[in-house]
Amino acid sequence: MRILVVEDNTLLGDGIQTGLRQHGFTVDWVQDGVAADLAIKGEPYAAVVLDLGLPRRSGLEVLRDMRHSCNATPVLILTARDAIEDRVAGLDAGADDYLVKPFDLNELSARLRALIRRAGGHASAVLTVGALSLDPAGRTVTFRNEPKTLSTREFDLLHALMNHAGRVMSREQIMSALYAWGEEIESNAIDVHLHHLRRKLSPDVVQTLRGVGYMLPKDIQ
Repeated sequence: MRILVVEDNTLLGDGIQTGLRQHGFTVDWVQDGVAADLAIKGEPYAAVVLDLGLPRRSGLEVLRDMRHSCNATPVLILTARDAIEDRVAGLDAGADDYLVKPFDLNELSARLRALIRRAGGHASAVLTVGALSLDPAGRTVTFRNEPKTLSTREFDLLHALMNHAGRVMSREQIMSALYAWGEEIESNAIDVHLHHLRRKLSPDVVQTLRGVGYMLPKDIQ
């Protein structure tokens, strides 16, 4: 899942980006409120990690603009401001969760998974579609009750498709979910990942709608 981190502290921002990537997230990182506005308007993120004390525009202004434009992307505020008034202001502005610095990366990752799960309407921590089960925290997959070994990209692709089960994802949507800014993407990368998924799971696990995109059926067996 692709996450936007908005943090002006270079050392902390780099650490968050690196840590979240190790937990399986695709991460973009910006360091001020104006850059955050542009990123949020330009990419469909699964969640945003937002500092409040930002240069150029405050985190609260960024958050209020998101909600005023009906952008319902989950937002977790990550800040050193631990006063009750600051927490209330952030939540009232539309934040979904609040974590005070210093923090543990394992907790941040777990909170993000929970926010994304709830936003997708999933009650269980394990995502299940037909005979497929995927655990985002453990990064494990079972198909027809058998464990399957997938590469990082294959897992992320399957995760994205399962989150959109029964709905078509375009090639552009898939690429946006799997790759962060600056990552090199080979022209046939998606086709290769899809080929490997079908080989490891089932030829019918992903349907191709020519000229439209790809879909994982809700009743996959």
